[in-house]
Order: sequence, then C-alpha cells, then structure tokens
Amino acid sequence: IKEIDLGLTADVGTLQRLPKLIPQGIVRELAYTGRKFTGEEARELGFVNRCYNDKKTMLSAVRKIAEQIACKSPLAIRGVKEMLLHARDNSVADGLNYVATWNSAMLLSADLEESVMAMMQNRPPEYND
Repeated sequence: IKEIDLGLTADVGTLQRLPKLIPQGIVRELAYTGRKFTGEEARELGFVNRCYNDKKTMLSAVRKIAEQIACKSPLAIRGVKEMLLHARDNSVADGLNYVATWNSAMLLSADLEESVMAMMQNRPPEYND
C-alpha cells in the first residue's frame, strides 16, 4: 500500500477491501508502513494461491488451471463470479436468496441440459459460448 509513501491515504478501495481478505493487523501494518513483501509472504497471507520457482513452471500450472475452468459451463462460471462478488458485501441470508433466484433461471439453461446429457453419455460437455 504505497500511497503512504506519497503522503496519501489509499483511495481506490484498498482499505475498504483488504480487511475483508486478510487479518486487520496485517492490513494496518501494510497500510502504515507501505512495506513490500515476498511472493511467499503473499501466499501465506492469501494474496496469491501458489508460488512457483520459475516462469515456465508457473505458466504451465496456470495453463492447466485455465483449461480446467474453460471446460466448465460459461454460464455457471459467470454465476460463481457473481455469487462470490455478492457474498463479499452482503449477508449469508442475502446470498442464499440471490443464488436461489439465479439458479431458478439456470434450471432452464442449455448449459444445464448439456451438462446432464454429457454425464449420461459419459463424454465431456460441449457448451455454446
């Protein structure tokens, strides 16, 4: 949180969002000091999921994750993104109501139909973008 080094208070949501992601004490330390941290510390704090020894290994691993995501229903991925963003700023009860509404619409989706057919036919699903 480098704004402190410029004599400013971080202003683009950093101080509003970070306390929801990492412990308050760590947020305060980073905000008050503006210190840098290593990739390993970033992993420990939950800023990143994994650390890699080199670029080639990282790119290979990230590609595998991207391939796993890409074979899922685009509509379901969109729904997951929407629910995670909604959960960040709303109560669990609100989130459950929202996902119930969302999923009621998904029951009529071509993606759901394709997913079920693919499972029944023991094949990978083929979704329309």
